[in-house]
Amino acid sequence: MALHLLLVLFSYMLLTQVVEGNTDDFDCVDIYKQPAFQNPLLKHHKIQEIFNLDDNLDRKNEYKVNDQRCPKGTVPILKQRNGTESVHLDTVEYPGQHFATIETVLDGSIYRGAEARISLHSLTVQNNQYSKSQIWLENGPRNELNSIQVGWAAHPRLYGDTRTRFTIYWTADGYKNSGCYNIQCPGFVIVTQIPWIGKAFSRTSIYGGNETISFTPQVFQDGLSGNWGLKIFNNVIGYWPKELFTHLNNGASLIRFGGNTFMSPDGISPPMGNEHFPVIDFQKSSHYLHVKVKNSNYQLVDIEDSKTRRYSDSYQCYRLSYWGYSKSNGVSFSFGGPGGDCGHGSGGLASFWKQEIQLVVTSSCKNLINAEITYENKKFLPLLYMRARRQSTKATMGKNHRRSSRVQRVQCSEMTRNGELGVGEGI
Repeated sequence: MALHLLLVLFSYMLLTQVVEGNTDDFDCVDIYKQPAFQNPLLKHHKIQEIFNLDDNLDRKNEYKVNDQRCPKGTVPILKQRNGTESVHLDTVEYPGQHFATIETVLDGSIYRGAEARISLHSLTVQNNQYSKSQIWLENGPRNELNSIQVGWAAHPRLYGDTRTRFTIYWTADGYKNSGCYNIQCPGFVIVTQIPWIGKAFSRTSIYGGNETISFTPQVFQDGLSGNWGLKIFNNVIGYWPKELFTHLNNGASLIRFGGNTFMSPDGISPPMGNEHFPVIDFQKSSHYLHVKVKNSNYQLVDIEDSKTRRYSDSYQCYRLSYWGYSKSNGVSFSFGGPGGDCGHGSGGLASFWKQEIQLVVTSSCKNLINAEITYENKKFLPLLYMRARRQSTKATMGKNHRRSSRVQRVQCSEMTRNGELGVGEGI
């Protein structure tokens, strides 16, 4: 009898220390001994327990969590599987990314948060690919970029499987030395007992089905502490302390919503969204509903049409349809596509050229403009020219535009072959 009681007690202790849900193993760790506090920047950080919350959304058809949780005083930490990597590919060294997004324009506005209801989907992704649907909040120049990213991802290199998982990321120096996915480096502070970070969603939407499964993450800057909180279902699950950042401490200058993929070495890009091109029927499209931002006064408002721009860099593979505002869905858009042979994409250069630049026209003549672009004290010399037949403007840069070289400007007399020009080198 005593042996039986000991076995029961042992089993109970084991179950309260390891949360198992959807085959994902989470260790329950003392809240004050979680990985975040291994970061020297957080040596004297005190855990924030109280946040100012708001909740005005209808939560119908949102993903429901189970009751599995860690004991009081502990937080769930996803076990790192053998052979997985925490590499982030949003850099110039990893071309092959594609995007289908909407984002705020760089007009000097400052944002204190973002929120959207994001539909959940299962995807077919190969080992060296990834596909994401997420929200970005960013500030700072490219080499000092502060970025917070929240959403879902199918990412075999990160997780060791292709399941759709709740995924976060941060960097404070343009992806160079700081930051990581989830909590694979010290930084993000978990305050919830419920397993969320890295969790696999057990239910996803079915194409053409009667029900769309979605979830609504919100990232917000706390007005008192300056920390960046993360909440789901109006419950804060954790936060990024302000000590991690520089530029984001002043708020976000850019917010982006949508999809991002990375291709495999054979040049094939994975599906995005729900693997289908967007249509107005939300049962057949991957979508964002109730797209909102927190303005400089910390008010949660619908994103404004006049302050957004749409971006999709591979029309044959991925598309985006913006629906604007409706009473039932707020501001919404649909996006996605089957992927395939989509080209090498824009890689980190997509974000590079989305920064503010200075362009000066140095000379011009028929069908040709010589210009000089200055970005972060670097100069580039593109050729802006008109195709004589199509009358459409095109900008071209030399292959060596990132290294110093002798400048050779194309003159008007050098125009050949149907009005098209060769490519000059830049410095």
